[in-house]
Amino acid sequence: MSLRWIDEVEWDASGLAPVITQEVETKQVLTLAWMSRESLALTLETGHAVYWSRSRQKLWHKGEESGNQQIVKSIRLDCDKDTLLLEVEQKGGIACHTGRHHCFYFELVEGEWVSQEPVLKDPKEIYK
Repeated sequence: MSLRWIDEVEWDASGLAPVITQEVETKQVLTLAWMSRESLALTLETGHAVYWSRSRQKLWHKGEESGNQQIVKSIRLDCDKDTLLLEVEQKGGIACHTGRHHCFYFELVEGEWVSQEPVLKDPKEIYK
């Protein structure tokens, strides 16, 4: 298969594009991460979410340590062609490295960021 479609993405100066990951059944936004050309191609090839870790400067196969993989159901591109959206089935029920279902668990309440989601599993048990 030709990878010409990958060149249609408006990659930033670092060769990355933001990707919003959404649970296909609930439409819950799970994460915001980053993809490179290689991680996007691997995501399509494997059917599992593969991101680019900016902190580690390497490919990050979601769930490689935790087992909480994301099975990709669709890949979308926004109208400006600079942001990706993955619709996924979240395995294990935990998408966030903090042990929560999703990463957007802080809510602004009366000028304070308040955690609104419980920790489902201690990260020390997830990342041994």
